[in-house]
Amino acid sequence: MSEQPSSPPPYSPDDRSLEDIPSVEVISRAAVMLLSAGAERLGLADADPETSPHRDLDEARRLITALAGLVTASAEYLGLHAGPLRDGLQSLQKAFREASAVPDPPGQGPGEKYTGPVR
Repeated sequence: MSEQPSSPPPYSPDDRSLEDIPSVEVISRAAVMLLSAGAERLGLADADPETSPHRDLDEARRLITALAGLVTASAEYLGLHAGPLRDGLQSLQKAFREASAVPDPPGQGPGEKYTGPVR
């Protein structure tokens, strides 16, 4: 008994070639990935962030700083996407400050060299 070949899965946006994806979408996807990874490293995906097995503030600092650089450098190209990404970034920066046993001085937290001090 031979098996029938399966039909291809339905089209998804990820099937596009990289050259077909607009730059704003590439930048936004990268920013969302950094945002999500930063939240995960802060333990925000768990009920109790302080006991999260994924919590790693050193890694979170790196991800937040990379996100700040990307969002700041590309803000003029992001159009209406810039505001929500900046809001998400600021939320991560505040969460990092709250999670730190010894908070960084104003202007020296993750990404603050790009965004300015976060209050």
